[in-house]
Amino acid sequence: MRDMSFYIHHLKTELRQVSTLEKAESSRRYFPEGFECLGVNAADIKQILKRFQTEYADLNAEQTLELTEAFLKEAKYNEEFLLAFALINKFVKRHYEDTLLARFEYWLEHYADNWSLVDDLCLKSIFNFLMARPHLIESMQHWALSKNPWCRRASCVVWVKFIKRKMGKQTYFLNTALVFKQCNLLLEDKNEFVQKGVGWLLKVTAIEHQAEVIRFIKENINRFTRPTLRYAIEKMDGETRKVMLQLS
Repeated sequence: MRDMSFYIHHLKTELRQVSTLEKAESSRRYFPEGFECLGVNAADIKQILKRFQTEYADLNAEQTLELTEAFLKEAKYNEEFLLAFALINKFVKRHYEDTLLARFEYWLEHYADNWSLVDDLCLKSIFNFLMARPHLIESMQHWALSKNPWCRRASCVVWVKFIKRKMGKQTYFLNTALVFKQCNLLLEDKNEFVQKGVGWLLKVTAIEHQAEVIRFIKENINRFTRPTLRYAIEKMDGETRKVMLQLS
């Protein structure tokens, strides 16, 4: 095994070789001012990762986690963070202790600085990690109390794939009481991306539990912003959406 700096330099070089100004400008349209990117899209990152893991197939799970940690400390651009997160994806189901969940929380609080990094980490690495550890799915409630808005957003996003989830021969159902408790904590959050996370979680919950979501909305209608309400009812039928919007 080589020094971590060798692998990091290799990955950074690969990213820069496929970056373009056009892709950078396209990415910046979706983010607030100050967003730093190289101009590398998701397909590029996937190919870089595939080549890297083929060329350095001898790196085991623990070494790859060490590389991820080292890369995150040096990363500056959005694509570097995305690639660092992606490195461990093939290992998270069958390797690592439950304590990795605490590392994910640390990464959210110290490295995630936009919605794409939050959502990527939650819907890929953390999702796969939890698929093999359903006993941990309800362990992120305290993320809603974080001082970091990106971690608070993650407390909602991390659950959107677990409202109803097939796991082998079993089907997992997330406790809706926890969903509404989480949304209740964050419903008046001042951060728009946390608000969007609340709306997203309610939207996917309504697919399986529409009556309960409608009841929650009615009980808290004066606390809902218009955008959060629209997001929460997005998948409901037209007549129901009309009635719900008239409440606010």
